[in-house]
Amino acid sequence: MNISSNFDGGNIQVISKDSMDDIRLKIRKDTNSDFFQWFYFRLQGAEGYPCKMRILNAAQSFVPEGWKDYNAVASYDRKNWFRVPASFDGQVLTIEHTPEYNSVFYAYFVPYSYEKHFDLIHSSQISPLCVAEHIGKTVQGRDIDLLTVGYPGKDKKKIWIIARQHPGETMASWFIEGLMKRLIDTSDAVSAKVLQKAVFYIVPNVNVDGSILGNIRVNAAGINLNREWAKPDKEKSPEVYFILQKMEETGVDLNLDIHGDEELPYNFASSIDGIPGFNKKLAELQSKFLLSWEEINPDFQTEYGYAKDEPGKANLNICSKQIAQRFECLSLTIEMPFKDNNDIPNPHTGWSPERSARLGESVVGVILKVVDDLQ
Repeated sequence: MNISSNFDGGNIQVISKDSMDDIRLKIRKDTNSDFFQWFYFRLQGAEGYPCKMRILNAAQSFVPEGWKDYNAVASYDRKNWFRVPASFDGQVLTIEHTPEYNSVFYAYFVPYSYEKHFDLIHSSQISPLCVAEHIGKTVQGRDIDLLTVGYPGKDKKKIWIIARQHPGETMASWFIEGLMKRLIDTSDAVSAKVLQKAVFYIVPNVNVDGSILGNIRVNAAGINLNREWAKPDKEKSPEVYFILQKMEETGVDLNLDIHGDEELPYNFASSIDGIPGFNKKLAELQSKFLLSWEEINPDFQTEYGYAKDEPGKANLNICSKQIAQRFECLSLTIEMPFKDNNDIPNPHTGWSPERSARLGESVVGVILKVVDDLQ
């Protein structure tokens, strides 16, 4: 039996593997940080054996409450992923599975590799509607990629959509893949109409270093990028520094920051009610956006989510709050589940890459409904 994680996005520590029904593991901490929750590893040599894998430090993870009612994902070919039973006793997360093949991958959520990121960037730029460029370097010197979709114009709305500030939230990459597929589809009338009125600036992966390193929360310097937006450090959080610099250059009329939530089994948005500049117009625009999305795609809902900030009490270090305040625009954090959507559950896959992509596709229709109202 062999267990390994020495690959793009891999994360696990083997404590002992003396028997198939008592495999003991720990999740490695994020780079230069105490955060941990993401795991991704390969098990070989266990075909036909009932395996019991215990993650011993689950209770000390970033969001231990997230293990309740959670099932891990597994795949034999890294294309088709399915859920396998997991249980949490308050201390240890136990994954139980009998592999049908000799080599199987397990992960916290379906991974999205750096190679897939390149595939997305380079296949998108083939469209005459899209330009790919790099706008800076990460802590470890990798490119920060930006896709510009549509033709900038004097009266065009500027729409920014960024993903993977938190690298382990891979559903955000699948969301962007679905969004891009629809935006550059010249046979899609909704996309064509939106692009008459707006230009999109899309960063598919803000935290490339953290993604490759197998982190859940931080970049290579150990920084939580979604707490850096008020005054980003060019050395420790260059990812935010360069994106914000580009935003200042283009302007922002709408910003969506795409994430995943470890605990809540729903899709939802975190509002901007608590920013100092929140006013009646922003309130009406926010409400129209959220209700339109709920109508267009039942996977999105407005009943469950985070508590609203009190007036003037929003944390302006967070991307959506800072951008809303700085540019006086609608700016939302979008959250998807690691588990399933309890409103429309799928026990076989749970929340999946396919549904993440469909949610990304559907936001194009939502933007069409509000684009004329953006300030």
